[in-house]
Amino acid sequence: MCGRFVGYRKLGDYQDKFRIELFEVDPKPNYNVAPTQMIPVIVRQDYQNVLREFKWGLVPFWADDPSIGNRMINARSETVDSKPAFRAAFKKRRCLIPADGFYEWKGKKGNKQPMLITTPDGEPFGFAGLWEVWDNKGKEEEPLLTCTILTTDASESIKDIHNRMPVILKPEAYQEWIDEETPNKALKEMLKDRVQKDFAFRPVSKAVNKVENNSADLIKEA
Repeated sequence: MCGRFVGYRKLGDYQDKFRIELFEVDPKPNYNVAPTQMIPVIVRQDYQNVLREFKWGLVPFWADDPSIGNRMINARSETVDSKPAFRAAFKKRRCLIPADGFYEWKGKKGNKQPMLITTPDGEPFGFAGLWEVWDNKGKEEEPLLTCTILTTDASESIKDIHNRMPVILKPEAYQEWIDEETPNKALKEMLKDRVQKDFAFRPVSKAVNKVENNSADLIKEA
């Protein structure tokens, strides 16, 4: 799964990496990104790559209560095209969620060690995500924009830490992923064959366990 991550790059870094053409938000460094927070998300709209802000925790368009999003922070890539909560978004509303690393916890319950997982070169990357618009069937004046992060089986490099991991696409797959016209078959193949599998990791401070802790000290090796 993916329940916490890190994003601290500046706009210029994201612009180059993700070919962003329009910015609707200026992301601030966040060393302890948690579910239900507002996060920067890259979507394809009007033939442009746009950086917008979404709430982490997808609320399906048909939901009666937006609190369902608290349970929808992740979507399993293996079944995302068939689950009612995600299949509509999978067809037309895919996104990239920029990040610099993600946290996972290793060890026995009660004494787990947080680990920061990054790409080997430390470069920013994009989680494969989905997004939705919820307006309570037209009753809300301000639609709620939400998103979720896809997950898959952990690769060999980190399976000893956790059996699942977020889907991190290879850069050459970014544009095809957010293109609305990419067919379902190509998307499913992408989620298997065009993902990052090699990672670096290090133990970090247990201060990350508390969401209110948020500083660069969290990503230092413990």
